[in-house]
Amino acid sequence: MRSGPELRELSPEQFTAELDALAGIYAQAMSAPAAELPGRMSIMERHAGNPAFRAVVAVRPGPADGRRPLIGFAYGFHGSAGQWWHDVVTDSLTARRGREAAGLWLGDSFEFAEVHVHPDHQARGTGRAMMHALAAGRPERTAVLSTPHGPTRARRLYRSLGFVDLLVAFSFPGAGPPYTIMGAMLPLRGAPPLGARCASPSRW
Repeated sequence: MRSGPELRELSPEQFTAELDALAGIYAQAMSAPAAELPGRMSIMERHAGNPAFRAVVAVRPGPADGRRPLIGFAYGFHGSAGQWWHDVVTDSLTARRGREAAGLWLGDSFEFAEVHVHPDHQARGTGRAMMHALAAGRPERTAVLSTPHGPTRARRLYRSLGFVDLLVAFSFPGAGPPYTIMGAMLPLRGAPPLGARCASPSRW
């Protein structure tokens, strides 16, 4: 019987030290061109400085001795005024659904910034496990995220975790493809017991 991936939590310093490997997973998962990666790495490095940052990686099953390849990663942080994504979405949600709705969903939120799994390891529960690990024990009222608009596998995963659509076919400033902004009340649906924790990030 094949064992699942092991999850490990990274400190902000460990996260930034792994940016090359994480960007490689992002590129594979998103079919991103090489020219996009430096900018993406810069954004990820900046995100690591946000309040209450939390990151996890998924490690391929294997012997405990020696380093094992990373097959996925996810991270997020507390949403605050002054963060670009938070401010853009707050303004748009206020305009479309009112100040009360914006305050409910974004006034005390954990923002899932990135959730990616290498294509060779998708559809095996790794993304779900990483999201539960990130959200475990969070003090925020809600979780929010953006995902490419359409009936994607990722969107089905988010719905199964309790996320609902907040803004549909939403375009961020600067054009680009449409997104759906989604939110869920914490804890996420199907969350494991609070005592379940990721392994130490000291080695993989």
